Amino acid sequence: MDDYNIVIRPLVTEQGMHFANTRGAYSFEVAKSANKTQIKKAVENLYGVKVNKVNTAMCRGKFRRKGRSIGKTPDWKKAIVYLDPEHHIDLF
Repeated sequence: MDDYNIVIRPLVTEQGMHFANTRGAYSFEVAKSANKTQIKKAVENLYGVKVNKVNTAMCRGKFRRKGRSIGKTPDWKKAIVYLDPEHHIDLF
């Protein structure tokens, strides 16, 4: 898989901004089939930083209604990437 296919988008939330400022942890939406080593290499190549640790979580999609019909948003994978203390990503 290509690095751009592994890291889909950064997740910019209030909690994510707090973690980025205090712990050096950045969160991304990643491909469901990507493992931790692939995510680590992709973030290092895309942003030019040194990654210490990667945590992943599978997030289930939520059920949504529109009138009488019921649908479900897709499942997705979240990765929290901890960087080396002297590195940071300017995107956040």
